[in-house]
Amino acid sequence: MLNRLHDALRLRTSPVIFFGSAAIILAFVVGTIAFTEPLNNGTAAASDWLLTNLGWFYILGVTVFLGFLIFIAMGRFGRVKLGPDDESPEHSGRAWFAMLFAAGIGTILMFWGVAEPISHFGNPPRAADLGIEGGTLDAARDAMNFTYYHFTLHTWTIFTLPALCFAYFIHKRNLPPRVSSIFQPLLGEGIHGPIGKVIDIIAIVGTVFGIAVSVGLGTLQINGGLNQLFGIPESAGWNLIIIGVVCGLALISVSMGLDKGIKVLSNLNIAVAVMLLVFILFTGGATLMVLKGTIESFGSYLVNLPELALWNDTFANTGWQNTWTVFYWAWTITWSPFVGIFIARISRGRTIREFVAGVLAIPSLFSVIWFGIYGYSSFHIELEGEGGLVDRVVEQGDIPGAMFAFLEHYPFSFFLSVVAIVLVVIFFVTSVDSAALVTDSMANGHEDYNPLGQRIFWGVAIALVTAALLVFSGTDGLAALQSTIILVGLPFFVMGWFQMYALLRALKEDAGELPKIRTREWAQVLPPEEYERRECEDDFDREAYVVEPTFTSEVPVLSDPYEEYGDLEEPPAEDSSGRGH
Repeated sequence: MLNRLHDALRLRTSPVIFFGSAAIILAFVVGTIAFTEPLNNGTAAASDWLLTNLGWFYILGVTVFLGFLIFIAMGRFGRVKLGPDDESPEHSGRAWFAMLFAAGIGTILMFWGVAEPISHFGNPPRAADLGIEGGTLDAARDAMNFTYYHFTLHTWTIFTLPALCFAYFIHKRNLPPRVSSIFQPLLGEGIHGPIGKVIDIIAIVGTVFGIAVSVGLGTLQINGGLNQLFGIPESAGWNLIIIGVVCGLALISVSMGLDKGIKVLSNLNIAVAVMLLVFILFTGGATLMVLKGTIESFGSYLVNLPELALWNDTFANTGWQNTWTVFYWAWTITWSPFVGIFIARISRGRTIREFVAGVLAIPSLFSVIWFGIYGYSSFHIELEGEGGLVDRVVEQGDIPGAMFAFLEHYPFSFFLSVVAIVLVVIFFVTSVDSAALVTDSMANGHEDYNPLGQRIFWGVAIALVTAALLVFSGTDGLAALQSTIILVGLPFFVMGWFQMYALLRALKEDAGELPKIRTREWAQVLPPEEYERRECEDDFDREAYVVEPTFTSEVPVLSDPYEEYGDLEEPPAEDSSGRGH
């Protein structure tokens, strides 16, 4: 029946995966609208239980993923190329970074650039543990520690692990661009069977929900900016209009493809974002403080990273970490399949070491600069300027309006706010259009030509889920987004542990295990007096013992394990000394 429906609609995809994912998404949208209160109560109760009992699992998981990536990149597998061994990278370094930025963390930077440091400055995360008072210099230092923890290495670890797995299995083993392909060392041909299909359906549904949360946050921020600039009310109706405009622009972009749509928008957006960043740095009257503070806070973050990476708020048990760190990790990992496949797609031809260094370190460094400039500029306004940011963000809870409240303290504030709104719109457009392209690839199992209607469907699906979560949830929009995404993120964390094993196993299978190190051998040495005593014994074996240290074999000759031996089917045999005949 599914095949007949598939053919009648003139689709070109996997019927089970496509219709299975679509059914779950549509059921959620309809259920949210029809059974708002019961569904909302159930989601809230389930997420509260998970936060209370499994929050530590999220914290531990991301830190373990980071250690694994460093291990892979620094080890012998770091030289493995993601694609044919003699292939060069497909995109230049600058274009590659621009697309990483726009599709990965660009959306996050605009929303949290001011809100995150100011929130922790006014309400320190470790106030109960360390006695830090809000609004103090100690609060500012700890605020930057947590801001960097949330938006540098750990966030990009969540993207890098699946991206590396995708890049290896798609470009090296030439498997379909699906999450199930990562599990090929474990499932074999089973990636095309029921287990593989279930994995792909979960990945697609989770990706749609993850992007929907991002679009929801962007919608709140855009509406907040329009309210401040033009008096447009922050209401459900305007949220629906903004969701429609963003997703409509994304559908136009997705119809133009990667090179004409996403790549052009990405390059434009990063250029404008950098210009805005430079303007903030040099016109706020605190340039020297911001530069010094950014460098100092980066050092503080590196020193405190081991503690932050495993901190679980055990004794104070304030619940702060559940609504911040755990929410971030759960949210980020749900759209890691889409970002992972997208990054893998644009990273063909790079080595694993180059890939990990680029995807993990370079965007993290940019985040340090971004949050350093916005964070310390915000602190300057609070400590030496007119203030008001803590009151708006912490006391009033207006997180979406933090950026626009911040820009009011700068020249040409109206123009800057308009630019900020445009940046947010483009960031979310690039996220939605690249998500629609990648989600369609995950459903199809290939990246060749497919009907435009399929890609449009996934863009519409993202819009519907966003509207359901933000507008029809019957509660505070941000709370609904958080509760839902924490639940959706759990299976992705579980899959992350299997991804590490599958990648390591595949690398060992394809590159081969290194032989044990061989060294020359030495005879057993006895002290001279003991040797003389034993010489008098009839059964003494003089050939097994010596007085002077003596080696019994030559030093083995090292050779390239990947050296080709002409027409020989096997490499030459080795003699007992470790040298080839």
